[in-house]
Amino acid sequence: MGHSDQKTADFLQNKSAASIALFDHLIMTFKSIGDVEYHAAKTMIAFSNRINFAYVIQMGKDFIDIVLPFKQPYEDNLCFRKIKPVPGSDDYNHHLRIYHMEDLNEEVTGYLKMAYENGK
Repeated sequence: MGHSDQKTADFLQNKSAASIALFDHLIMTFKSIGDVEYHAAKTMIAFSNRINFAYVIQMGKDFIDIVLPFKQPYEDNLCFRKIKPVPGSDDYNHHLRIYHMEDLNEEVTGYLKMAYENGK
């Protein structure tokens, strides 16, 4: 999987093979949902369709952290480790930590689809 964008390549530099594999798996999961672009900013990688709808905010040695902004908090699930209101906005950031490819399960993919729809 090519990370053609230089900023993305810079962001992925010095990241572990494990977290890059998770990142690539996330990209493939998004691409199975629909037409997705991604680009690196200083501290994160944003995924977008028409507008940004998901962010990879951290890549650890054996995990990646993803944030999905929604207009309401989705409390009733097993996947989000924290949900925080975004100051000055009506969004709630939903934080996911992915350790294994199978963590991108049906429940998580359902939320990724919802986020994707919001990005259209």
